[in-house]
Amino acid sequence: MASGKDQTSKNGKKEEPAIRVGFFQLFRFASCREICMMIFGSICAMIHGSAQPLMLLVFGMLTDTFIEYDIELNELLDIEYEMTNFAYYYVGIGAGVFILGYLQISLWITAAARQIQIIRKMYFRKVMRMEIGWFDCTSVGELNTRMSDDINKINDAIADQVGIFIQRFTTFVCGFLMGFARGWKLTLVIISVSPLIGVGAGLMALLTGLELQAYAKAGAVADEVLSSVRTVAAFGGEKKEVQRYDRNLISAQRWGIRKGLIMGFFTGYLWFIIFLCYALAFWYGSSLVVDTQEYSPGTLLQVFFGVLIAALNLGQASPCLEAFASGRGAATIIFETIDREPEIDCLSEAGYKLNKVKGDLEFHNVTFHYPSRPEVKILDQLNLQVKSGETTAFVGPSGAGKSTAIQLIQRFYDPKEGMVTLDGHDIRGLNIQWLRSLIGIVEQEPVLFATSIAENIRYGRPGVSNDDIITAAKEANAYNFIMDLPQKFDTLVGEGGGQMSGGQKQRIAIARALVRNPRILLLDMATSALDNESEAVVQDALDKVRMGRTTISIAHRLSTIKNADVIVGFEHGRAVERGKHDELLDRKGVYFTLVTLQSQGDKMEEAESSDPVAERKSLNRAGSYRSGLPDDDSEEVEPAPVARILKYNAPEWPYMLFGSFGAAVNGGVNPVYSLLFSQILAVRFLPALLLYSLQLLLCSYSQGYAFSKSGELLTRRLRRLGFHAMLGQEIGWFDDHRNSPGALTTRLATDASQVQGATGSQIGMIVNSLTNIGVAIIISFYFSWKLTLVILCFLPFLALSGGFQAKMLTGFAKQDKDAMEAAGQISGEALNNIRTIAGLGKERNFVEMFEVQLEAPYQAALKKANVYGACYGFAQCVVFMANSASYRFGGYLVYREGLHFSFVFRVISAIVTSGTALGRASSYTPDYAKAKISAARFFQLLDRIPKISVYSNEGDKWDNFKGDIEFIDCKFTYPSRPDIQVLNGLSVSVRPGQTLAFVGSSGCGKSTSVQLLERFYDPNNGRVLIDGRESTRVNAAFLRSKIGIVSQEPILFDCSIAENIRYGDNQRELSMDDVIAAAKKAQLHDFVMSLPEKYDTNVGSQGSQLSRGQKQRIAIARAIIRDPKILLLDEATSALDTESEKTVQEALDKAREGRTCIVIAHRLSTIQNSDIIAVMSRGYVIEKGTHGYLMGLKGAYYKLVTTGAPIS
Repeated sequence: MASGKDQTSKNGKKEEPAIRVGFFQLFRFASCREICMMIFGSICAMIHGSAQPLMLLVFGMLTDTFIEYDIELNELLDIEYEMTNFAYYYVGIGAGVFILGYLQISLWITAAARQIQIIRKMYFRKVMRMEIGWFDCTSVGELNTRMSDDINKINDAIADQVGIFIQRFTTFVCGFLMGFARGWKLTLVIISVSPLIGVGAGLMALLTGLELQAYAKAGAVADEVLSSVRTVAAFGGEKKEVQRYDRNLISAQRWGIRKGLIMGFFTGYLWFIIFLCYALAFWYGSSLVVDTQEYSPGTLLQVFFGVLIAALNLGQASPCLEAFASGRGAATIIFETIDREPEIDCLSEAGYKLNKVKGDLEFHNVTFHYPSRPEVKILDQLNLQVKSGETTAFVGPSGAGKSTAIQLIQRFYDPKEGMVTLDGHDIRGLNIQWLRSLIGIVEQEPVLFATSIAENIRYGRPGVSNDDIITAAKEANAYNFIMDLPQKFDTLVGEGGGQMSGGQKQRIAIARALVRNPRILLLDMATSALDNESEAVVQDALDKVRMGRTTISIAHRLSTIKNADVIVGFEHGRAVERGKHDELLDRKGVYFTLVTLQSQGDKMEEAESSDPVAERKSLNRAGSYRSGLPDDDSEEVEPAPVARILKYNAPEWPYMLFGSFGAAVNGGVNPVYSLLFSQILAVRFLPALLLYSLQLLLCSYSQGYAFSKSGELLTRRLRRLGFHAMLGQEIGWFDDHRNSPGALTTRLATDASQVQGATGSQIGMIVNSLTNIGVAIIISFYFSWKLTLVILCFLPFLALSGGFQAKMLTGFAKQDKDAMEAAGQISGEALNNIRTIAGLGKERNFVEMFEVQLEAPYQAALKKANVYGACYGFAQCVVFMANSASYRFGGYLVYREGLHFSFVFRVISAIVTSGTALGRASSYTPDYAKAKISAARFFQLLDRIPKISVYSNEGDKWDNFKGDIEFIDCKFTYPSRPDIQVLNGLSVSVRPGQTLAFVGSSGCGKSTSVQLLERFYDPNNGRVLIDGRESTRVNAAFLRSKIGIVSQEPILFDCSIAENIRYGDNQRELSMDDVIAAAKKAQLHDFVMSLPEKYDTNVGSQGSQLSRGQKQRIAIARAIIRDPKILLLDEATSALDTESEKTVQEALDKAREGRTCIVIAHRLSTIQNSDIIAVMSRGYVIEKGTHGYLMGLKGAYYKLVTTGAPIS
């Protein structure tokens, strides 16, 4: 039951593509104008980069002036005049920086915007030209992501980041140059320590990788469990699995804490080294200044800060490199697509157009397999003629190649061997757009576009007059219902035609096909989705329009096929029979089987068609190719409130308190250091610095440890709760593609660990910044309150500029996304419905619509370039302005109020450093925002109330459970496919101890009825009674504990045989004797004893180490050990060869004794001795009784048995 759905999502995430695009190739779409802009932008960035070292020159001269003034004691120097001069220098540099910053950013962004627009256009144009086979191999969701995310990544790599990188790199070079120029001795001494810093940074990166590996084991458990969630639910193993998962989380937690410890240690270590550098430099420098008088104090500062700034900027330039790398990675796929030549180019002008078309189609020895599944042959040497003007019907079981043949006629694919001809011309030589313009197609699930009805019909042929539209609508029997709508032909049909009923959509699609006035009409199950009344209407329309056209109709309903001129029966990719209705009935082949099952169904239907509107589905299938559901995985969630996140972290409060204390000490130290720094010019203070650096090491260490411990405990708790909540959801929830095992495992892996960003380290950061600013302001007020007040005016701006730069690094992704919304809708609609668009030949229209929509994001980007540039310039020049004002006022105070100059230094450096700290704190916001959103997603999961709860104790439980089952008029559709009615009034009952067998073709609802009994789903209408109680009122866990199930592909877990058998009963502890007893009943014991490790043999992932028969018997033992009252066998022996089937069948017969049993089987031998046999078709029972009784009825069952025709 579970296997098919669960196997697919094993592979999880794709590997990142290898980078095959050089950095400069990213600019391959730049025109001359853009190249000039980028060159000019780079020059600005270089000049801008040299501004910081320039400022140091001024700073050095300033220091010298102050000291001179101090020594000469106010006599010769007009300090105020000097200071004013320096203030002007600062203003000048600041103004320059503003203009340069603005130009550098806005030029680069503008240039990038133009290139990105070109890339988007080229990419979409190329994608729309690709052949359908390419779309089979590339999921639509992936293409949509590429359209948005990957191109945004390229944007990040070629826009402002380049300018910023050039600027920082220049600063790095200039800083070192200045250091060497002003004082090479000191520079060399400082450089000698720097490798120690690099070592720390390198080790940090290593650790992250290890933590992810440690989680991998727990992730594998989660993946295994979520992939086989039906088995877990059937055997009530939820709590057991949560515990197993939790055990595996411990190692991940250990690594996380270790990582935190080491990270803390390294942060401390980095600061420790930096301060040692300071100490060394000042110790050595002051000896140069005082003892040998080689340097002036100003030079000492210039050299020291020059080197420091150079080192810092090199560090800040590295995130840009990351952006470049991810941009190149993204460009690899995008550019490869842009350069790929489609195999069938739908927009090419090449190929013949015939003057006169008769409409004879012929397949010559066509062999074909889909490019996405090369191992499955769909058509095998198909030979087939379709004569012009005739109606040919294709019939046959699902997967026989009927729809594929139709797609080859449209030339969505080219055959691997053989050819398809139109009037004797190979269609590969004809012009594609012309060929497709001859064909009108009506599909089972027609795709309408999100515009008005008239526009939808107009898609059929460009330049159609309104009269033609009305005529087509009349021919398609659509005119009347359209005129009844309030807006008539201007009614919007909604996304994907969602506002219309099936019959209405179908008729609009027929009108769209007719307006083309096609020579060839292809009807792929065109009426299967309709109820009887609308079917009659649509069928009528189709009969009208078939006249004089070559028509191919695929259908499963006899009523639609009987009056075809020729019927062709397909099986296994060949046309096995051809002829008229009566001829084929005598042949007793494919057609005959279909007819038998159907006519039975039809008799039943007439008997109960009191409810004509029930949408009856086709006998057999829901469409061989369902277009993938649109993949919009990211539902918008409101970020979660921090209070709630903290609540989950409450048990760790002592750690958090301890961590905050460390953070506070660290924060308070920064300003104290600036105090010491102003003393340097007068005193040497090595011991103080050494002490300070040790203290930093200890505090960072404790802070890192405490927060990582609390964070990892939180992550583990959230993962466990999340996993627990996932397993508690009803099975229907897992059918939603957004909750595929892959997606859920990723959610556990990443979301849970991102939530940390909102608690521990975030709190540390905030505490750190607050103490920092607090201490700084106290110190400054102590030394000079006047000056402090003046500088405080600039504090908000400093903080703003810091915050802005942080925002800059994370980019303005949100606004870009909004601007791309409209274009994204068009591209999404186009890619989801690519077959329909190709069939209508409308690729060009969509490309044009898309390009019109690109104008808005482009304009937005240009506007952004200016705003962004101005903000950046402002952020960069604020520091200069603040300095100029403070030094000017400082000079005034020194002169008028006799303030000591070292005080001026202290105040300014204390506040300016704390200002940047403020900025740094706000730079942590991106993690924080991410964390809140991740948390919100998590809470959404924890708060969801499942429709069928496993964990609750509510619902009936009773002691003498008999196992009496009754289905009363059950109707059911799967929540993920609400348009397809699976059960359509199923009524059948089984007394305790009886065996009920279901037979019928696939898709008729046999397995579904079993799932309703297990309460994986509840019926939409009707009731399932168990011992006379309604199933929805029964406690789910209790009910499942009474049911044992053996399915067609049993799912085993990756553990020993004994553990797999024990899994059958998770309510109690089972002894080894119980296991052996169950194994003996399942004819399994002897085989297990022959294995080297006996019952401790590991079965491998998904039971891969065992043969099918062995797996099947383990599954039977697992079902027996529960001692269930009800046994469900879902095709339990169909996958076995005759030998093992015998053994397993014996085991099953033993297991059935004294239990209510429901068997689903395709082999008649397994059913004959059942108490009741129910023949199902289209979701209800058409006849039931014992084998003898049914044979006597001479109905569907009789025909199946006597002709030996396959049931499925």
